[in-house]
Amino acid sequence: MALPHTLLVTGARAPVALHLTRLLSAAGHRVLLADSLHRPLAGYSRLHDGCHLIPSPRFAPEACAAALKQLIAQEGIGLVIPTCEEIFHLASFWQAGDMPCPLLAPPFPALMRAHHKGWFIEDCAAAGLAVPDTTLLTDRAGLERQMPHARDLVFKPAWSRFADQVLIRPKAAVVAGLRPSPKTPWIAQRFVAGEEICVYALASEGRLTALSPYRALLRAGQGAAIAFEPLQDPGIEDFVTRYIEATGWSGQISFDLMRLPDGSVLPLECNPRATSGLHFFSDGPEFTRALSGAGPILRPRSWPPMGSRLAVWLSNLGKFRSTAHLNVTITDIHHWPGDSLSKLTQLRGLLPIARQALRLRKSLIAASTHDIEWNGPEDQAAL
Repeated sequence: MALPHTLLVTGARAPVALHLTRLLSAAGHRVLLADSLHRPLAGYSRLHDGCHLIPSPRFAPEACAAALKQLIAQEGIGLVIPTCEEIFHLASFWQAGDMPCPLLAPPFPALMRAHHKGWFIEDCAAAGLAVPDTTLLTDRAGLERQMPHARDLVFKPAWSRFADQVLIRPKAAVVAGLRPSPKTPWIAQRFVAGEEICVYALASEGRLTALSPYRALLRAGQGAAIAFEPLQDPGIEDFVTRYIEATGWSGQISFDLMRLPDGSVLPLECNPRATSGLHFFSDGPEFTRALSGAGPILRPRSWPPMGSRLAVWLSNLGKFRSTAHLNVTITDIHHWPGDSLSKLTQLRGLLPIARQALRLRKSLIAASTHDIEWNGPEDQAAL
């Protein structure tokens, strides 16, 4: 089915939203943007047809839903495409059934299961996929049963992003300080040695339509990749295909996998949204065909290492080990013929997140999702 002419991309603060805007515009679509941050990164592109400020979906959900409904009707939007964690909030709005156009996302319960690090592993196992031993922790007693084995485990909150709070093979004394509960569950997962691999994919009604695996060359802390290179591996495609078929997935989806020395892959977690593998697609019409569910599986045509040169430079400030060589080898994700963003413009796009980080006394990474993140149905976060 062909995509509507007018599309709304949300989460406009993200580099993937900027890239998605460029791909959709190159395919002839009218692209609008929305975000709860003022003047987000993608808003500096020349290729969008309007960038709209909306209320925070996390802290003002009713106002956000009303604003989106009004924007869709006012602009004749035919499809809303989330890019970041606002997807969970938007899916909850769409669950009521009264939004005036479709959302590119699976139903809300499917998103929840994919995002929850314990339920995701359960669903992989139910699909017949190999998984690392994983235990859901919801109380002190469950945590204490894992403490003697802590040096062989990885602990992480079931609802989290960017490797937030992850403890890799910690001492038992560190684990003793955790407070898992039904509202704030954690998982204990067997530590798996190997090569960590990331995957971005598109699917339509349980069929894989685009695939872009990659490895991180440099990360912001333990989390998001800021320099990355593509790779190919039949084991990765097999895993992604089987998961998508088993879940009947439609929309964007991303995975963190571990490739073992024998070549097999194990799932670690799922991000049911866009991630950096999107940047390896450069043909707008081809990408939109895959987005609409048409054609064979789309794979990247070119394979240069990519990343944010500004982020690489910032990550090297105050560090003894230089990563400056990456700025020579990578293609900058902010470059696009006729629409490249200067470093000054990129800094302007970072400014609203930096202000939020200062106000909240959080890191830039934590602040980047503060007003859109989803921490489960019992999220009681406050400004």
